[in-house]
Amino acid sequence: MKIRDITNKDLDFKDLKNLYSQCGFQASNLSTAIEIIERMKEENATVFLTFTANMVASGLRGIFAELCRKKFVDVIITTGGSIDHDIIRTEKDYQLGSFLMDDTLLHREGTNRLGNILVKNECYEFLEQKLKPFLEKLYTKKKSWSPSEFIDELGKEINDEGSFINWAAKNNIPVFSPGITDSAIGLQLHFFKQRHSDFVLDVTGDMSRLSSIVLDSKVTGGIILGGGISKHHAIGVNILRDGFDYAVYVTTASPWDGSLSGARTQEAVSWGKIREKASQITVDCDATIAFPLIISKFLR
Repeated sequence: MKIRDITNKDLDFKDLKNLYSQCGFQASNLSTAIEIIERMKEENATVFLTFTANMVASGLRGIFAELCRKKFVDVIITTGGSIDHDIIRTEKDYQLGSFLMDDTLLHREGTNRLGNILVKNECYEFLEQKLKPFLEKLYTKKKSWSPSEFIDELGKEINDEGSFINWAAKNNIPVFSPGITDSAIGLQLHFFKQRHSDFVLDVTGDMSRLSSIVLDSKVTGGIILGGGISKHHAIGVNILRDGFDYAVYVTTASPWDGSLSGARTQEAVSWGKIREKASQITVDCDATIAFPLIISKFLR
């Protein structure tokens, strides 16, 4: 295919798929990602969206919320920190700094740096204030909860249309977080258990629910942003049905160290996590850049 030069006449971004389809490097992969997601939706695939906490902090939170509002996705798998940031951002703002700041000074000022995003300690104090009465309320209902049940109840408590867990709760979209204890929420759960030792957050409790969704789906598609436990939990559970039918990865990680985060879609085929004949693509790009471009046509 002949390379096409992009001109200023093209830059209205109404049809990125066609605009980028004749460009080299990651532009053509981004175009393929849009096409694969279109086909996912046309085939009524059960759509799994996975992401990590840093993406919620970065500003993509609003896009995740909109995807839940529109019921564009059917399942979310994410980290515990995503829930932290989603709750905090209901009332607190994060500040934009730089990647090259004096971190010793920031520490002394009570400011935490996440890349070039600044999160003050008071944000986590706010989270603690929100969680304490919520956990007491939860405890009166029952003593054992799975992470998805816990997050659903938490989403119902939030009155913020910018919250993805709020929209997920409203639209019955399960949010799975297999590593939820690796978060500020996890720390608060630990403190709560010191007073209520019979309270249980059962991380194995979601396996039956998640596997049932996979096995009951005729077609599955994964939109996998970044890596880590969120990515692996989605592709791992799809082994039960011989893998995803559609898969779009967006990552900045390298595959050369054998990491899961850097593994391309092709590697997952060897494990049966993505089907041999699946439509699949890896876009090598920062998700904060690529994902808004990929998903923009579906949010219009």
